[in-house]
Amino acid sequence: MRAGIVVNVTRSDRRRLEAIVADRSASQKHVWRAQIILATADGCGTAEIMRRSGKAKPVVWNWQARFMVEGVDGLLRDKTRKPGKPPLPASTVAKIIDLVTGPPPGETTHWTGRMLARAAGVSLRSVQRILEAHQLAPHRIRTFKLSNDPKFAEKLKDVVGLYVDPPAHAVVLSVDEKSQIQALDRTQPGLPMKKGRAGTMTHDYKRNGTTTLFAALNVLDGTVISRNMTRHRHQEFIRFLNDVDVRFPNERQSMPSSTITPLTSIRRSANGSRNTGVGPSTSRQPRPLGSMLSKASSPSSLTGASSVACSDPSTNWRMPSTASSLKQTPTPNPSCGPHAQAASSLLSNAGRKS
Repeated sequence: MRAGIVVNVTRSDRRRLEAIVADRSASQKHVWRAQIILATADGCGTAEIMRRSGKAKPVVWNWQARFMVEGVDGLLRDKTRKPGKPPLPASTVAKIIDLVTGPPPGETTHWTGRMLARAAGVSLRSVQRILEAHQLAPHRIRTFKLSNDPKFAEKLKDVVGLYVDPPAHAVVLSVDEKSQIQALDRTQPGLPMKKGRAGTMTHDYKRNGTTTLFAALNVLDGTVISRNMTRHRHQEFIRFLNDVDVRFPNERQSMPSSTITPLTSIRRSANGSRNTGVGPSTSRQPRPLGSMLSKASSPSSLTGASSVACSDPSTNWRMPSTASSLKQTPTPNPSCGPHAQAASSLLSNAGRKS
């Protein structure tokens, strides 16, 4: 025992210390503190007390001195410590909020945590806590675009209706294009990837011009019809639509649609009268003996795709080869017309001869 340390354990103190050691729900720090005082009262030296409690010599001496001054109650509480760093003042927090909600300095695009820390004179972690508490994310930007078209809601309902509730027996196609695709190739062939080694390629490349990709997604089954073309004009786009039309020769309705440019609908009724306007086309029943031709504002601006909807099952419409005249040219139906009448007359004549 250290010189000057006298531990006097009374009978009541021993009962309390032994109860703390025997209590299975007591805190472990209270248990080894009580063990140190009991071993001291039994006349054990400092080395034996260290072996029993598993604590260092300064720890044993400190708790012996605490028991001499405060008794058993001093073992059950920790000494008060100095408070940590004071929280940031409200003025500093408000300064950081004003900085992050304002424009960034110089030519930077947005505020970063380290820039805010330098400007406010605080640590990076403090800035992160403030931004998290106020749910601010200066590195995230959400883009938007508002339409000035007064009939945008009607057109949106007409286009989205094709996806949500398409007409019966209809094929809905989402058509789009990507222009100015660079056809690049490496100057030398690289080695493929193998175990323990990554694939290789040369750092330089050679250009092979640009290409334009036209694609149509079938909303029902997810198949994609695509074609690459060298030029980017309305003639190429119309040629692609003709290819799409050939892929679906026996479908009752073929409705390529676009989710980028709103569509303008032109409807024709059975008696030939024309009705221009836009309305929802979400009916599941096909329109009898009618057709709808929907096109974008400009075929050359291929951000939105033209769309054609044919409702008459006996007529197969093809897109024209030029943009000057978009006329509907029905293909001959073998079940009607002069060809069918001539075939029926030949069969009747053959029956008479037989």
